[in-house]
Amino acid sequence: MQDSQILSGFAELTQPPRPPAPGAPLLVFDACEVGVILRAVLYVEGVIAAGLMYPATSPTDWLARVALLTGGALPATLLWLVTACGLKRWLARLRWPWQMAAGVALGALAGLYACGTLALLGLLEAPPWLASASTGALLAAGLVAGLLWRARGRVPAATTARLAELQARIRPHFLFNTLNTAIALVREEPAQAELVLEDLADLFRHALAEHDDGSTVAQEIELARRYLEIEQLRFGERLRVEWALDPGANAARLPSLILQPLVENAIKHGVEPSPGGAQLRISTQLRGRMALIKVTNTVPAGQGEAGLGIALANVRDRLRLLHDLQGSFRTALVDDIYQARIEVPLPAKEAG
Repeated sequence: MQDSQILSGFAELTQPPRPPAPGAPLLVFDACEVGVILRAVLYVEGVIAAGLMYPATSPTDWLARVALLTGGALPATLLWLVTACGLKRWLARLRWPWQMAAGVALGALAGLYACGTLALLGLLEAPPWLASASTGALLAAGLVAGLLWRARGRVPAATTARLAELQARIRPHFLFNTLNTAIALVREEPAQAELVLEDLADLFRHALAEHDDGSTVAQEIELARRYLEIEQLRFGERLRVEWALDPGANAARLPSLILQPLVENAIKHGVEPSPGGAQLRISTQLRGRMALIKVTNTVPAGQGEAGLGIALANVRDRLRLLHDLQGSFRTALVDDIYQARIEVPLPAKEAG
């Protein structure tokens, strides 16, 4: 790697991250996930159940009314979700106010569909078409508002949010330690010092880049490998790394640099406080349609709080934004062995 390339990599550190362009198209109707479907159905059923408490004369009458309207509302809600999912790429070309308008219009049509279903079954003597359309539009407005909030939560809204995310990804002390390591190597092993700076520049270039749709397991493993190669120079034999990688899990999507805080925690709570160092194991495994990623490390006795804090909360929140209920993140400390476990689904095209 040429000196100019290294300098250009570090030059990116001085540039503030670019916030999303104001008014840029936003994928609001990302309604194809299980978590979104479950929340939408519970939301509609909850509103219906609460509203029917007013005319109900008894608990039995209330249950009968809920069952009656559910027969029309549930298929209409699922139809709205399926339509929104099918049209999401087309709707994403529109500005978000027009996406909201389209969602509300679809809600009105879904309300008419629910009313027509009950009317065809002979359950309504005088179908309330206008009221059904208005109710469908109002419920759809609530659903679209929730989807809009969720979509905006996936993308940092401003430079300050982007900087806070970066700070949670890579701690400043790692930068200082790495630069000190490179300085110590400059005279005796200049080639090794250049490799250290190259790895560091690549890590920060990846951190500052825009990755709205995340990265793959394979990419995250490669970045973790670069990070550990840098730390290996600091700790030597005290850091013992084992890899157990399943190529079948490589295509699964993860939030960018999601493994970084997990590996850093393993170094901080496993290697640094122990004179004898620690054993670190990173593994991936494909289980059906799910990819399992584990980061395991030994910790000295009495380090029971290893790995707890803001970094892991950041991991959990970012994983939830990308995969919702389909992704999971758990940690455990058993017999002085700490494990962080991530489970995410394969992309549909890979799973199929």
